[in-house]
Amino acid sequence: MTLDDELDLIVGRRDRDNMRPTIDALLPLHAAYPEDARVLYEVGGAYDTAGQEDLAQGFYEKALAAGLEGDLLRRCYLQYGSTLRNLGEYGTSLEVLGTARGLFPDSPALAVFEAISLQAAGGSNESVASLLDLVVAHLGASDIGRYEAAISGNAACIRSMEGAVEHLPRAVDTDEPLA
Repeated sequence: MTLDDELDLIVGRRDRDNMRPTIDALLPLHAAYPEDARVLYEVGGAYDTAGQEDLAQGFYEKALAAGLEGDLLRRCYLQYGSTLRNLGEYGTSLEVLGTARGLFPDSPALAVFEAISLQAAGGSNESVASLLDLVVAHLGASDIGRYEAAISGNAACIRSMEGAVEHLPRAVDTDEPLA
């Protein structure tokens, strides 16, 4: 069995409500392969899922430095950015997720987590506007497509807001207030 097969088996058996067995299964692999990018990523992910973001952070950083590629790299950036947000490091979270969005511009999951970090950092208007952009860009449902211009216009309007909103802006292409 290859290392990747073993990791797939361990991760496939995980119980998100009880990560201790997964962590216990991964730690010997980490001892045997301390510089392996995927091992580092999977150990970080296990600690992250267990709610131990402080431990996950270092594993994610080492995994990124060790040379993850492809989808594992995208997933690591997302999880690392989310972990940083959970640790209150909002600016760093946004930097990490911004880097990831540059590398993986078509990832809706990265866009969602970037919006969550924007909100956590106090950028509620930008967060909502980013989510509206995401809806337009990635949801091909006909009822969304029909309102693409209106949704995009509302995203632009929300981005332009600062401070408290005294009134609801009008939706683009309609006379109805935003709900």
